[in-house]
Amino acid sequence: MSEVAEKTSATRDELAELRRPGASKHCGWCGRRLPESGNVGRRRRYCGQSCRQRAYERRAAVQRSGLPEDAVVLSDTEVATLQDRLFQLRCAAEDVVTAADDGAGPDELRKLADELARTAKELEQLR
Repeated sequence: MSEVAEKTSATRDELAELRRPGASKHCGWCGRRLPESGNVGRRRRYCGQSCRQRAYERRAAVQRSGLPEDAVVLSDTEVATLQDRLFQLRCAAEDVVTAADDGAGPDELRKLADELARTAKELEQLR
């Protein structure tokens, strides 16, 4: 692909994003990455009907409870799990820093960075 074509393509993609502010690239319920779709129509918010249904049920429950619509309600178990996963992420990041300070080679740093990226990706999926 020519350099001009790449710039044009990137510009179109950027413009598409500007036209659709707040458009999510992840499922609004489970957090899985949504497949890329064309530039026509409304973007998908959920990966499937079951996620769409769970989100509807959650919105209805929030409305009945009187909580603000943007409220996030977590059980004690969910909070503990989230704290554990954040701790794992921090430990993975500290491992990279320690290895770099100790003069680790590129292969070891790459391995640790891959682990850090994997841990962060898992943390993205909160539900």
